[in-house]
Amino acid sequence: MVSKLFVRDFRCFSNLEIEFHPESTCIVGRNASGKTSLLEAVAVLTRLQSPRTNSLTQLIRHGAQGLVTDGFVSDYHLQFYYSARRRKLALDAVEQKSPNTYLEMARVVYFANSDIGLIQGSSETRRRFLDFVGSQLFKNYRHVLRSYEKALHSRNHYLKMTPARPREINAYSKPLIQFGQQLTALRAFLLERLDPHVLETFATISDREETLRLCYQPGAKADFEKALRDSEADELRLRMTVVGPHRDDFQFYLNCNPADVFASEGQQRTVAIALKLAQAKILELEFKRPPLLLLDDVFGELDPVRRNRLFSALPSRGQRLVTTTHLDWLDSLPSGKVYRLSESPLGDRFLETVN
Repeated sequence: MVSKLFVRDFRCFSNLEIEFHPESTCIVGRNASGKTSLLEAVAVLTRLQSPRTNSLTQLIRHGAQGLVTDGFVSDYHLQFYYSARRRKLALDAVEQKSPNTYLEMARVVYFANSDIGLIQGSSETRRRFLDFVGSQLFKNYRHVLRSYEKALHSRNHYLKMTPARPREINAYSKPLIQFGQQLTALRAFLLERLDPHVLETFATISDREETLRLCYQPGAKADFEKALRDSEADELRLRMTVVGPHRDDFQFYLNCNPADVFASEGQQRTVAIALKLAQAKILELEFKRPPLLLLDDVFGELDPVRRNRLFSALPSRGQRLVTTTHLDWLDSLPSGKVYRLSESPLGDRFLETVN
C-alpha cells in the first residue's frame, strides 16, 4: 500500500527517505532513535492526523517552520505540508481544497507499546482512539467532530469572560447540541461494531477462557440539551462546558470486572491489542481490503505465547510496518525488508539496509 515515504522536519528527522516492502518492513533501532516517529509520519501522510497527539504543531522539528510528509500510496502520490500558519495537501501533484478524496487512499491501524494506556490511561486517550477510527470508518465523522470542537471552543471562550456572556454562550449552545448528538450517535455505533470483534480477537490471543465486554460512557445523558441546561450553575462556577462528548469515555470489563482495576498488565496489553485487531477487522469488512498495519515495538512486551498468537491473528493480507529493538522473533516474520535506524554523531538519523 505504501511504497515510499519522505519526511522533512518531522519530530527528530531533518529529512529521511525510505522504501517499504509490499508485505512487511521491519525497522530495528534502539529506544528514542526515531522508530515511533517514522511510523507516526506514515499515519500523518495517509490520515492527516497523528494517533499519538491531537496537535500537529507538536510534530514539527524544533527550530523548523513546518513539516513535510511525501509518499506513494497505492500508486498515488500524496503530499502534506503543515505549519502553524498554513496547511497544504496534494494528490498526484494537484492541490486539494478538501481532504475527502485524499483520505480515501488508505486506512490505518496503529499498534503501540503505549496502547496499554487505552485501559490504564485517561479518557482523552480513549477518545483519541475513537476519533482516529471513526474518521476512517464514517465519511461525516471528521466534519461532525471538527464542528463540535469549534462550537465548544467558542462557547468556552465566552464562559471564561468576566462577566460571562449569556447571549453568546446560548448562540453556540445550538450547534454544540446539534453536532454533539451526532458525535455521540457515531461513537456509540462504532463501539457497538467493535464489541463482538474485540471479544473474538481477545479469545484468539489470550491463553485463558475469559469474557470481555465494552461499555460506552457518554459525557452527557441521553437528552444532551437538558443536561446542558441543568449544568448551567456548574458552568458559570467553573467557566467551562462540563457535559458533552468532549467528556465521553468507554470501559472494558474482563470477567465482569473493570479491566483497569482487576486485570493484570499482561491481560491489559492483550485487551488493547484485541481492540486494535478489532479495528482492523471492521475496516477490512467495510472497505473490502485490509488496512495498513503500523506495529510500534509491541512484540517485546508480550510473552512468547501471546507474541506468536498476536502475529498469527494479524490479517493474512495487507502490509505491515514493524519497529523493534531486536530481531529475536524474526523467524516468524514473512518475507520483506529489514532496516536499521541509527544516529550520527551530529544527531542526524539514517537508515541502513539489513536485508
